[in-house]
Amino acid sequence: MEKKVVSLEDRIPKLQQQRKQKTNRRLISFLSVFFFLVLLVIYFQSPLSKVDSISVQGNETLDSNKMIEMSGITTSTGFWSINAEKIKNAFGNQLQIKEVTVQRKLPNHIVLVIEEHESIAYLESDGSYLPILESGQVLKDRKENVPADAPLLINWKKEEDIKEMISELKKLSPGIFNSISEIHHTPTKTDPWLVRLYMNDGFEVIATVRTFSKKMDSYPAIISQLDNHDTGVIHLEVGSYFEAVDTIETKGEQNEDENEIEG
Repeated sequence: MEKKVVSLEDRIPKLQQQRKQKTNRRLISFLSVFFFLVLLVIYFQSPLSKVDSISVQGNETLDSNKMIEMSGITTSTGFWSINAEKIKNAFGNQLQIKEVTVQRKLPNHIVLVIEEHESIAYLESDGSYLPILESGQVLKDRKENVPADAPLLINWKKEEDIKEMISELKKLSPGIFNSISEIHHTPTKTDPWLVRLYMNDGFEVIATVRTFSKKMDSYPAIISQLDNHDTGVIHLEVGSYFEAVDTIETKGEQNEDENEIEG
């Protein structure tokens, strides 16, 4: 079999063409990078690289303008130079804020997405009501009229006691939680965690904070066994039993008679 012999004269044009194509590709790559860098410089020197507008989403009780001011973002802030962690830290002293997310919307719009802590109860204080957040923090600078969307905490003095109560409330099912109107702190020498609840259905409940959520799980089952006309107190401190109002009144009368005899 004969081998085909390619002369040097035939090979040189092909080599030259290949070298020329390779050189052209390098030149195109270089020019592409060069123009890209030029465009970047122009972009970062233009107003397009700055924040043009800012909006706030997710805030229900917090003022949007105040949130924008606290973020420190202005129309002179670089769109790509915003530090999300720094923005989050700027809201660190706001008790109501649970989470802050910074979103970039091209070409140059910034969105601050605010997630607030929910108000899970209200603390009665000198005739006004202070929201208590799900974190257990009390908003002392925000007073409201009588609220109807969460239980009222009455006679609660210590912050740690309030946090303990809120922790138990968060464990309740929505049905039981929504049936509570007021929670009075009624500590005794034997039980500093004793509470008396006034329910929306007219019943009263005596319980202790340390076993509150566990004991309250049985509340629907207990009232389902009672007559609609029954009134009284449901005891959930240790055991679980119902004390009719007639029994309570009889005990009161007996105590008064004993006091008269002793007198």
